[in-house]
Amino acid sequence: MQTESGWVDVPHARIYWEATGNPDGLPVLYLHGGPGSSLGQGGYRKRHDPRRFRTVGLDQRGCGRSTPAAYEDLDHLHNNTTQSVIEDIEAVRKHLGIEQWIVTGASWGSTLALAYALEHPGRVLGIALVAVTTTSREEITWITEDVGRIFPEAWADFAAAAHAAPGERLVEAYARRLAGRDRDDARLAAASWDRWESTHISLDPNWLPGQRFDDEGERMTFALLVTHYWANDGFLADGQEILARAHRLNGIPGHLIHGRRDISGPAVTAWRLHRQWATSRLIIVEDKGHGGPTSMAALTQAVEDIAATLEPVPGKTRKGQPTKARSRTG
Repeated sequence: MQTESGWVDVPHARIYWEATGNPDGLPVLYLHGGPGSSLGQGGYRKRHDPRRFRTVGLDQRGCGRSTPAAYEDLDHLHNNTTQSVIEDIEAVRKHLGIEQWIVTGASWGSTLALAYALEHPGRVLGIALVAVTTTSREEITWITEDVGRIFPEAWADFAAAAHAAPGERLVEAYARRLAGRDRDDARLAAASWDRWESTHISLDPNWLPGQRFDDEGERMTFALLVTHYWANDGFLADGQEILARAHRLNGIPGHLIHGRRDISGPAVTAWRLHRQWATSRLIIVEDKGHGGPTSMAALTQAVEDIAATLEPVPGKTRKGQPTKARSRTG
């Protein structure tokens, strides 16, 4: 299985992309979590049949192999928004000559996939998501404050280490310090954020103890971008919230895969989204948390199911007209 890769130049950044599988296959886009994680070791490449699919991934702006790293380019942090990342995705799509694709994502990647589909519905053949989030204020408050009712000892340390000003939300305090000019203080904030991340996912069946990021650069990037986005409600406020617009996705097939034991992101978000999106299917994985092998296997099947709906009946299109070859790549 060969992978081609490269970079696309966009304003204030270079976006790393990679494509695996059949160059003439059905394109599938994978959007990683975070914000501020990366494609990592590339396990996502193995999820789809390389004979049928062309699987595309990208490291989102400011993280992974995309440059510059966000924590080393604070002067341009304000350019790192959901809207700019959607434009980066479009730049990669055009660079690869792809007309339409199935869009997949996990955790924050599911929010980004939904925001992208709402902005460019004509480019989306179907959507398959794991650990569904919409990055609403309610979800952010839950994961940074309310879930402390389950982990009161760790949350007390997390709250004290925020050094929040009066009236300042914890996520805002961390965002302020991580983007501040005192880089030693930013490192302390990143370490505290990392400990909290490891705590609130600790009930997940696949959890492993210890730091989430051993590499300081990765830890700084992740903490900086997560807090930057969460302090700004995912840059989806002022009537742009995903749930309020989810009905606009009707007609696009969607698969919403969520673990019942996901403490960090309770299943209510996926359920609410499903109720607003008539052509979606809700899949609750009873014994899993925020992702995991079973959920990812369900993602693979979801892509297969979407692809099956796109296969033409021999001699006919879905409208009953003579079949014409349709190019999904330019």
